[in-house]
Amino acid sequence: MSVRWETEGLQTVGIVCLVIMFLKLMHLLGLIDITETDSSDSDLELSTVRHQPEGLEQLQAQTKFTKKELQSLYRGFKNECPSGLVDEETFKTIYSQFFPQGDATTYAHFLFNAFDLDRNGSIRFEDFVIGLSVLLRGSVTEKLNWAFNLYDINKDGYITKEEMLLIMKSIYDMMGRYTYPSVRDEAPSEHVEKFFQKMDRNRDGVVTIEEFIETCQKDEEVTRHTWDQ
Repeated sequence: MSVRWETEGLQTVGIVCLVIMFLKLMHLLGLIDITETDSSDSDLELSTVRHQPEGLEQLQAQTKFTKKELQSLYRGFKNECPSGLVDEETFKTIYSQFFPQGDATTYAHFLFNAFDLDRNGSIRFEDFVIGLSVLLRGSVTEKLNWAFNLYDINKDGYITKEEMLLIMKSIYDMMGRYTYPSVRDEAPSEHVEKFFQKMDRNRDGVVTIEEFIETCQKDEEVTRHTWDQ
C-alpha cells in the first residue's frame, strides 16, 4: 500500500489511522474472512476457554455483526487465543507480522490500549469484536471517536502535541522502508504541526474530541479517504 507522507496532516490522519488499522485488523487472529457457519451452532462455543465472553445476543446488540458472523469471528479468535484473552505481547507479535519491513511494536502498543476497554492488560473477545464493529461498520462519528481514543494516549480527553508526535513516530517506524517519499528526521514533527494547525481551533495547545470530530467532518477529503474504503 502506497501512502504519500507529504500530504496534508488531516489526510495522513485519515489514511494511517483507519485504512491501515482496519485493513490489517481484518487479518488479525485469522479474521480476514467472515464466512457462513453451520446454523446448528446456536451460541458461542465456551467449553474450552478460560475467559467466557458475553452471550451472543448481548454481543449482537452491542455490535453490527450478525449471529453467524460473530460465531465465525469467535472461532478465529479462539483458534489463536485458546485462553479467550490476548495479552499485549501476543497482540504485538500478531500485528507485527504484517509489517516485517519496520518496527510495529510501539504502534501495536497504542492500538492494544485502544482495544483494551477496561484497561486490565488483556483484550477479551468482547473488546475486540466491539472495536472491530466500529472500525468496519460504525458511523463516521463512531469511527472518529475510536480514532480520537487511539490518539489520546493517556485518556484524559485531549490530544497533545507530545501524544501525536509519539503516534506519528510509531507509524513511521512501523512502515519502515516502505514510506514514501523517504523519511526525513523532521517529518513526524511537521505532520504534528499540520495536524494542530487544522485541529486546534482555539489555539490552546490541545485538541478536544469536539474539535477533532468537527474538523474531520468538515474536511471532505479526509472523510472520503478514511471512510469510503
